[in-house]
Amino acid sequence: MNTVFAGPVRPTPGAVSPLRPAALARVEGGFWAERRRINAEVSLAEGPERLEAAGNLANFRAAALLRTEGGTVPPGFAGDFQFQDSDVYKWLEAACWQLADSPDDELAAEVEAVVALIAAAQREDGYLQTYYQLGGGEPWTELGWGHELYCAGHLIQAAVAHHRATGSDRLLAVARRFADHIDSVFGPGKQLDTVCGHPEVETALVELYRTTSERRHLDLARHFIDRRGHGTLSSGADRGHDRDPGPEFWQDHTPVREATEVAGHAVRQLYLLAGAADLAAETGDRQLRAALVRLWDDMVTTKTYVSGAVGSRHDWESFGDAHELPADRAYAETCAAIASVHFSWRMALLTGEARYSDLVERTLFNGFLAGAGLDGRTWLYVNPLHHRARSHERPGDQTAHRTPWFRCACCPPNVMRLLASLPHYTATTGDDGLHLHQYATGVYGGDGLTVRVTTDYPWDGTVTVTVDEATLTGPKTLTLRVPAWCTRYTLALNGAVVEGRAESGWLRVTHAFVPGDTVRLELAMPARLTVAGPRVDAVRGCAAIERGPLVYCLEQADQPGGLDPDDVVLDPGVPLTVDRQPGLLGGVDRVSGVGRLPATDERAGWPYRPLGAEEPRSGEDVRLTAVPYYAWANRGAGGMRVWLPLAGLG
Repeated sequence: MNTVFAGPVRPTPGAVSPLRPAALARVEGGFWAERRRINAEVSLAEGPERLEAAGNLANFRAAALLRTEGGTVPPGFAGDFQFQDSDVYKWLEAACWQLADSPDDELAAEVEAVVALIAAAQREDGYLQTYYQLGGGEPWTELGWGHELYCAGHLIQAAVAHHRATGSDRLLAVARRFADHIDSVFGPGKQLDTVCGHPEVETALVELYRTTSERRHLDLARHFIDRRGHGTLSSGADRGHDRDPGPEFWQDHTPVREATEVAGHAVRQLYLLAGAADLAAETGDRQLRAALVRLWDDMVTTKTYVSGAVGSRHDWESFGDAHELPADRAYAETCAAIASVHFSWRMALLTGEARYSDLVERTLFNGFLAGAGLDGRTWLYVNPLHHRARSHERPGDQTAHRTPWFRCACCPPNVMRLLASLPHYTATTGDDGLHLHQYATGVYGGDGLTVRVTTDYPWDGTVTVTVDEATLTGPKTLTLRVPAWCTRYTLALNGAVVEGRAESGWLRVTHAFVPGDTVRLELAMPARLTVAGPRVDAVRGCAAIERGPLVYCLEQADQPGGLDPDDVVLDPGVPLTVDRQPGLLGGVDRVSGVGRLPATDERAGWPYRPLGAEEPRSGEDVRLTAVPYYAWANRGAGGMRVWLPLAGLG
C-alpha cells in the first residue's frame, strides 16, 4: 500500500505554501469509508463497462488502428462530444488513487490495459485526441469548443496519479510527449498564442512540473493563466454553434489578476482558479494570491448555495449575478462542486486558513455527494434544492432524476476520482505540526507525529485522536479544525479539559506527545434552522434545516400520506428533534419538526392576499421528517425542498 503522498496535489519543497498534504492519510471506517467502498466496488469496477458502452474506449482502439494501418481512417468517432477522451482519463485517475489506497489485482489489470490503449493511440508527434484523429477536423483549429487542452490536462493528471500510485513511468511518458507537443505549438512566437475554451491544463501542468522538475511545464501553465482575459477566443470560437456564449464562458473576459468576481461557466472558472492557486504556491506570486482570495470571497459571499454548490444558471452552466441563488432552478452541476473543492483545498494549502476547509466540508457532504446515488450506479448532473412533485422536465442530462450514465458523462468519473482521492483532503503538515481538516476514522501523520482518529462524524460530534507514533522529542502541535457551523465545543487532553478558544477556526494543542496520548474534541451538533441573507431573494421567508455539516431536505417519501413538501409551512417555534434510523437511506439521522397545512381555500384560486390579512390556516399540524440532502432522489419520483417557508411570515 502506497500511503506516502499518493494524492493529486504535491507542492515542491520550494513552494510558498504553509500547509502541505499529510504524508500519511488513510480513511479506515465510518461515513466516508462506506462511500469510498461503494465507489471502489461498484462505480470504479463498472467504469470500463460504461466507457465501453458509450464508445469512449472504442475511439482509442480506432485511433490506435489508424496508426498501425498507415493512415487509413477507421469508422468515425463514437459519441456526441469532442471531449469524451477525458471521461477515460478521469476514470483512470480515480482507479489509480484507489490502487494507491487499496491494492486490487483486477482493477490494476484494467488500469494497465487502458494505459496500453492510450499509449497505442498517441500520434508520433505526441498529439492525442481521438475526436480529431478520427476525422473530426484539423487539430488546434477549434480552440473554443475543441477541448484538446482540457483533455490533455486530464491525461496529465491521470498520468501523475498512475506514477504516484504504481511508480511506473508508462503513462507519464505519454503525458510528457503530449506536453512537449503542446509546448511546441503554444506560446509567444509559436503557432498559437491563445488558450483553450475550457481551463484544466493549467493545474495539470503545474503538477507535471512538481512530478518531473521540468520548469518549462510551470512556465507554460503561467503563460496560459496570464493569457486569459485578452479576448483571444471571442472571435470564431463559436464555430458550428447557434449562439456565441461570450468571453465570460471561455474565461477570456478579464485577466485573473484583475478580476473582481467569479463569472461565466462555473466549472471553467474554478478549474482555472485551482490552476492559478497551484501557480501562486510555486512562484510566490503575491498579486495572484490576492486575486484568488478576492475571487474566493466573492464566490462564497454572493454565489454559493447553502449546500456548497455553485453555478445557478442553466444557461451556459454559469454563475449568476450576485445573490442569484434560486432553489428550484439551481443548476449546481456536480462537476462545479468538485471544482470548488479543488480550488478551496488549494487555497487552504496556500494560506493555511481554516475557512477554506470549512467550505470543502460543506461541499463534500452536500453539493458534491448529492451527485452520486447511494447505489454507486446512478448520478445527478444538476443538483437543485427544490424539486416539484409535478415537474415538467424534459428528458436529458440536466434533469433532477438519477441516471445510470449521461451523453455528456463528465460528472460520474469526476465523482469517482474525488472519492478515490478523498483521504488527500483530510490532513496537512506545516511548520506548526499536524492539522486535521476533515474528520473521518483513520490514520493520519507526518513530521514525526502519527495519530489514529475515531469518530461517527457526521452523525456525532465526538472526535477522538490517539497518538500512535511520536518519533521526535519535545513539544509538537496537533491542530484541529472547529467547523464554522459549531458554536459550542470542548477539548480534552488525556481526560483533562483544555481551556482556550479556537483562533480563526483552529484549535491548537501543543504537548510533548507520546504514544497513547488522547485528544478528544466534542462538537455540539443540535439540529438548527438557517436563514439566508435578505439579498437572496429566492428564499426570503424560508429556513433550511441543518445539523452538523449536513444540509437536510423534506422529501415526499418521508411525509405522512405522501404529503407534497410544497403544501406545508414549517413552524419555527417547535423545537427540532433528531433520531437515528439505521435502515433508512443507508443509515441516517433524521430530523423532525412540525409544519402547518394551509387552509383548503388557500390551495386554489388567486394565490395572493393583502399584506396584514390574517393568514388562512386549517388548524391542522403535521409532523415533518427531514433527511440529509445528499440522499435525496434515491427512492423514485417525488417532491423535495431544502428551503421551507416559515409559518407566520406571510
